[in-house]
Amino acid sequence: MKTAWSRPADVRQQIQRLWDDGRLLAARLGDESLFPFEVRLRQPTVADIGDRFDDVRAWVREWEQAGGMEVAWREINHRQTGRNRLPDRAIVASADDALLLIGRGADARRVDRLAASTLDGFPQLRPWLARRALLVLDQAAQWPRILAILHWFTAHPRPGIYARQLDIAGVDSKFIETRKALLAELLDQVLPPEAIRHDAVGARQFEARYGLLVKPPLVRMRILDPALTIAGLSDISVPLDQFAALNIGARRVFITENEINGLAFPAAREAIVVFGGGYGVERLAHVPWLQNREVLYWGDIDTHGFAILDRLRASLPHARSLMMDLATLHAHRPLWGSEDKDKRHTGELSRLTSAEVALYQSLRDDIFAERLRMEQERIAYGWVKDAIAAP
Repeated sequence: MKTAWSRPADVRQQIQRLWDDGRLLAARLGDESLFPFEVRLRQPTVADIGDRFDDVRAWVREWEQAGGMEVAWREINHRQTGRNRLPDRAIVASADDALLLIGRGADARRVDRLAASTLDGFPQLRPWLARRALLVLDQAAQWPRILAILHWFTAHPRPGIYARQLDIAGVDSKFIETRKALLAELLDQVLPPEAIRHDAVGARQFEARYGLLVKPPLVRMRILDPALTIAGLSDISVPLDQFAALNIGARRVFITENEINGLAFPAAREAIVVFGGGYGVERLAHVPWLQNREVLYWGDIDTHGFAILDRLRASLPHARSLMMDLATLHAHRPLWGSEDKDKRHTGELSRLTSAEVALYQSLRDDIFAERLRMEQERIAYGWVKDAIAAP
């Protein structure tokens, strides 16, 4: 018959929990004292002793034979069975006893060695090691390489090279790529504050945070005037900094989101078309010569199209919208589509013209149709050519 009485396995389970939540290892590296660890036992009641004496005796023998812990006993007098000795508390005296109890002694000694090698070079990591000892154990085979990375970065803060160029024995860029979160935790602890770009957060900004180079963003453009081609090239992708330094004689700069629209854009004098990149249009803020060009943005007639336009105007306030108006919308009514219900932009936009605000609010509030969206690639090509040719 199963009982609720405490058993030696229950004590082992509690010690196992101390291991699983990291406290057992943390106590070895920190100031917390867990031992002696005492567990008060759930015991048979007086009625149990009278009614189930054989079960109680078997339970007592189990505690008499329990290994890896001390047992504190108490005596009771029972009117039927007389004087009896019952286990009252189980006591695990030391961390070594606890580790032996759950078979983790070898793992703990391995963490001790890893911690010692870490603290030898980075004593400031002691609190981190206490919190993350299980993670260190999980990475034990790779820990020498992780320490090598820490030593390299402390010797070469903000190196200004690609991860592929790091000359660290046994470490390649894939090793770093798959451990960015762990390395970030550690580098934040060992590097001086001035070597960390604190506004760069998350795995995607690991390189920016610690001064590594990243693949530069590319700007793709098509030159719409044959007289402006560069060495005969009209469809060009260049790094953003090169685009910013470009000296091209275009008077008009069109920006469009859809790639096919960019490829099919009709010829236009003194003009180029830039492939926008959605909300990434903010990168064009770093292109100073756009400030004195006529800039026309052509996006979808939906809530996000106007949100992107609003964001573009944060850096290019003179940018005008193209084919994002009521006339274009109603001329293509049979081709209307719909936005995803949970992905619409619903906030206020402060950089739109009064006509753009009115249309944006009509889309947001479902005035013409529910979740209305007019994608730019659905607009008739003749309509596009006329809009681009217009002054």
